[in-house]
Amino acid sequence: MRQTREFANPPVVLGYATIAGPKEGEGPLATYFDKIINNLYYYEDTWEKAEQKMFLEVVEMALQKASVKKEEVDFFLAGDLLNQIISANFVAKSLGIPFFGLYNACATFYEGLILGAMLIAGGFAKKVLVGVSSHYATVERQYRNPTEQGVQKTPTSQWTVTGAAAVVLGEGEGKIKIPRVTVGKALDYGMFDPSDMGGAMAPAAFDTLLAHFKETGLSYDYYDLMATGDLARFGWQILVKLLQERNINFGQRLTDCGIMIYRPDQQVNAGGSGTACSALVTAGYVFNELSQGKIHKFLGIGTGALLSQVTSQQGMSIPVIAHAVSFECY
Repeated sequence: MRQTREFANPPVVLGYATIAGPKEGEGPLATYFDKIINNLYYYEDTWEKAEQKMFLEVVEMALQKASVKKEEVDFFLAGDLLNQIISANFVAKSLGIPFFGLYNACATFYEGLILGAMLIAGGFAKKVLVGVSSHYATVERQYRNPTEQGVQKTPTSQWTVTGAAAVVLGEGEGKIKIPRVTVGKALDYGMFDPSDMGGAMAPAAFDTLLAHFKETGLSYDYYDLMATGDLARFGWQILVKLLQERNINFGQRLTDCGIMIYRPDQQVNAGGSGTACSALVTAGYVFNELSQGKIHKFLGIGTGALLSQVTSQQGMSIPVIAHAVSFECY
């Protein structure tokens, strides 16, 4: 059972856009985002409407930057963290593009990139639009406690990133190519604490990383930079320890989007999470670094905790997943 697919004619990134929330706009990657909103309501009367507005706007920005009309797009692949992926559904309704709604929790962006690349490489589409969003306040309301209660968080908990990102994929010439992808397996390591999703997801990232290098035959020093989706500080430390037990040491070439997106003093506990976490870092920081030639080969590993509030309340363990996408630019 091979998890990795390599493309003879790699799909390319035609355009991309990012919108970040106020807290993310105060972080170290602020200069890489196309737009930063100044409050969580974004001039709407609910947080959910604010998320939808941000999501639709970033999709339109990505199409404009790619010089692609929505009528030229074959498929729209999108998701978010809310029930019934409602933010993506409302955006899809506004766009009128054939739509696949996706959910792999915080790994949804990478799930969309893999499926989009496969549709193009397989000859089923010429242009695919991939988009995701997440919003701190809408996710807190759904998954955790009302923010008004001021419930104290544990040190292992993570801060859901507010933001949205979209990427237009296509065929032919393009600076950033997707030569290979590795599809993750849904795994369960018997972790039960929804306040420690980084710890739950770390083994999934480890499993996908091992599969990627084993199946591609690439050396461990092949990539200039690698980043997991949102393991944050504690989950990332577990991943590093698992790798060291196999005598694998990536050093500073392996980092995590949940660590990168906030400064240590921004009071986000272990770090960032959410569908937009890896999306903002990838479509913001990484794509700009690739385009400017500062790095040439990047491997992103989107990580997702596939729990629900119901399964957590019923004491069930947390299934997890990690998908890997390779980006190269020469």
